[in-house]
Amino acid sequence: MEDHNFSIEFFPPKTAEGADKLRAARGKLAELQPKYFSVTYGAGGSTQQGTLGTVLEILGEGHAAAPHLSCIGATRESLREVLAQYKAHGIRRIVALRGDLPSGYGGAGELRYANELVEFIRAETGDWFHIEVAAYPEMHPQARSPQDDLQNFVRKVKAGANGAITQYFFNADAYFAFVDNARRAGVDVPIVAGIMPITNYTQLSRFSEMCGAEIPRWVRLKLASFGDDAASIKAFGADVVTAMCERLLAGGAPGLHFYSMNQAAATTAIWQRLVPSTPR
Repeated sequence: MEDHNFSIEFFPPKTAEGADKLRAARGKLAELQPKYFSVTYGAGGSTQQGTLGTVLEILGEGHAAAPHLSCIGATRESLREVLAQYKAHGIRRIVALRGDLPSGYGGAGELRYANELVEFIRAETGDWFHIEVAAYPEMHPQARSPQDDLQNFVRKVKAGANGAITQYFFNADAYFAFVDNARRAGVDVPIVAGIMPITNYTQLSRFSEMCGAEIPRWVRLKLASFGDDAASIKAFGADVVTAMCERLLAGGAPGLHFYSMNQAAATTAIWQRLVPSTPR
């Protein structure tokens, strides 16, 4: 599995207790030897310092880290400052996103789309950063059509992205169809599959509704049938997601990006089944 690009995503903790829990989870996940950890970024200043703080901790522990950077609500000058800060700390990888406009937030900022952000990063920093962008196998929830969404993706890549990470999904065919369409549109960068472990049906259902990730009907019905039986939800979830990961890797996916939700157990369980020799 060494030839695959395996990465894990965290969000910046908001409390001291959350920071302690993340450190513990990160210690366990580091045993899996991912290529890097990524850290999400809040628009409008909400978690931006938390992003840098978490990234610096990860770097201090000897692991590669990639902060997310979104342009919504930002000025060119504020982005320039953030990029200079990241560069000064020796950070070489960024996940560049448009970002979501926070509730009640006034302006969209000086850059409106992720392709503009990628162009800006390249203009400011040349080839210093390896830039990942987002891809949406089941279409971005705000896109007008799958064709429009694909063109948006192509623009981001042509602006200078080195690779892409998909929104999570539970339908491998959606991923393969998206990659085929992207290749036909001239995209040749690696498109890593985003993976969401299943641990809590209510939470998963809420997230999926917001981001447009479809939970297949048979999976939804089975999860709902378990009620509050957390152990059965986790066991079934691990089976479903592991089987999908095996199919993705066998079908040519260049890697997996796990949305860990700052927890170690579910991602570790899936990865150990994919790589039986992983330390336990």
